[in-house]
Amino acid sequence: MNIETTLQKLRIEALNDMQQDTIGAVLHSDKDIVVLAPTGSGKTLAYLLPLATKLDPALDEVQAVVIVPGRELAMQSNDVFRRMGTGMRSECLYGGRPTMDEHRTIMRTRPQVVFCTPGRLNDHIDKLNFSVEAVRWLVIDEFDKCLRMGFRAEMQKALESLPNVERRLLLSATDAEEMPAFVRMGRTQRIDYRIDEEQTPDRIGLYTVKSPEKDKIDTLMRMIYAFGNQQTIVFMNYRDGVERVGKYLADKGVAVSCLHGGLDQDQREEAVYHFANQSVNVLVGTDLAARGLDIPEVNNVIHYNLPVGEDEYIHRVGRTGRWEATGRAFMIIGPEETLPEYVKENTEEFVVPDAKACPPVPRMTTLYIGKGKKDKISKGDILGFLCKMCSLKGSDIGRIDVYERYAYVAVARGVARNVIKLAAGAKIKGMKTKVEEVRS
Repeated sequence: MNIETTLQKLRIEALNDMQQDTIGAVLHSDKDIVVLAPTGSGKTLAYLLPLATKLDPALDEVQAVVIVPGRELAMQSNDVFRRMGTGMRSECLYGGRPTMDEHRTIMRTRPQVVFCTPGRLNDHIDKLNFSVEAVRWLVIDEFDKCLRMGFRAEMQKALESLPNVERRLLLSATDAEEMPAFVRMGRTQRIDYRIDEEQTPDRIGLYTVKSPEKDKIDTLMRMIYAFGNQQTIVFMNYRDGVERVGKYLADKGVAVSCLHGGLDQDQREEAVYHFANQSVNVLVGTDLAARGLDIPEVNNVIHYNLPVGEDEYIHRVGRTGRWEATGRAFMIIGPEETLPEYVKENTEEFVVPDAKACPPVPRMTTLYIGKGKKDKISKGDILGFLCKMCSLKGSDIGRIDVYERYAYVAVARGVARNVIKLAAGAKIKGMKTKVEEVRS
């Protein structure tokens, strides 16, 4: 695999210094590697690009295991690998769905890379659902969280079940307090791009917002209205708070998704999807939304509940200002609260303007198209259909996702109804199909 060719496919013009250093360390040394860099700096590509060059495309066995703390990051990383177009196969393994279904997929696709949560990896290894004999590469993404006490037993079992690992790559925005012996790190190269004495890049503005009431919901509502159709993540500490705030905003006409661990997998994927394609403006979530979501355009992060610690604070703020974009992070302070000691940087006070009369309207609408991969429909086919048959411009079209039997596409809200009207009875690749709005 040629890295330059892959970057062209991904439409990436240049790699940043951290990515170049990581690629060089993987390709030109035999050491284990620890990468510490801010959230949103491109760590996933930093390890996947060189890793792909080290795998044997002719060997139909799992050669690399990527362990992540949650299913969202597993899916995001797997999606990045597939979009690289290496010709090698990968699968995503996580809880919340039958292990047997994943086993059938493994048997059919014979993946060379698996992205997995610790518990589900152990399930497959225990059941001998794939061989670990050819696994030479181990990646632990968000390793600080994976190696905390809650994951410790599962991680130890998983790593001790991979006897032939030769290289280890560990990545995170924050370091672990200790490196357990069972990780078996050898000679190690550390690539540290954390910003000295700073928790967030200069491109992220930090603000405090005073709430006159202990219940901050009115202050939040006025902030959301003031932000207009900007993309905003609201962080809560508990799932019941997510449900309460999400319902309140929805009742006020705000387009909102909710994300917490009590939702089933389909609900979680749908919540992230509608926010990522800008069909909703606001995502209200627990710290589940602080890691593993590859959503580049997040304008604002709001700490409705104060983060429980510095690591949670850093990962939450890292949802905005990704790559070289700018962003803002707001901490709502109630009458009995003070700014946490772990916030080391200067903040400005943000005065919330009076609420507008109308709730913000999202930029995009998600449309359902009743044809998918089984019909040999591609993203290019859908793009051509929308431009030719529905008279859309490229600027009217957002994210396109093609699944086995259907596809989703985000289009500018102002043209959605006309698209549905023009698509009625029209054909895509000679086939009539249903096109309708997906309600978030």
